[in-house]
Formats: sequence, C-alpha cells, structure tokens
Amino acid sequence: MNSTVIRSRIDPASKKEADRLLRSMGLTMSDAIRLFLRQVIAGKGLPFAMKTPNATTMAAMEAADRGEAEETSLAELARLWEGACAKSSRRRSSRKT
Repeated sequence: MNSTVIRSRIDPASKKEADRLLRSMGLTMSDAIRLFLRQVIAGKGLPFAMKTPNATTMAAMEAADRGEAEETSLAELARLWEGACAKSSRRRSSRKT
C-alpha cells in the first residue's frame, strides 16, 4: 500500500486522552485519522456540524484576546445557572396550567 505521512501539532493532553479512548476501541491514532479523512471524502466536508459563534460569543472572544476577559468565580457561575434553571422551571410550570 502506497502511503504518505501527515504531521500535526496537538497539545499533549489531548493526544494522550484521544490515544487512550482510541485504544479502548481497538484503534490507533493512524486508524482514526484515516477514518476521519475517508468520512471527509465520502461526505464532501467535515463529518460534524461547524457552528459559527453568535455576536455575544464573538464579542467575548475578542475581549478575551485583548486581555479584557470578565473574571468570575465558580460560585457566581453556579448562582447564575441555578437562577436560569429556576426561571426555566417556572416557565414550564406556567405552560401546564
């Protein structure tokens, strides 16, 4: 079989985790790359949906790139999450009546 070499830079943690998962499925990293490329060819594109970030996400990403990221704590995120869940639950309850 004629073949060529593909080189790619990836962070060590991602490579290690992917390798572990692939080995658990009986695949090598090379097997996974070959499967991916065959799916790209068969589907004439990426084998998964690519989503474009919305305006809010883009603004946050650009602010982070400029070093203007908003700092928050896990406790604050949990508080916001709980509030959103409670609001959603109230909406569902009001629709049932």
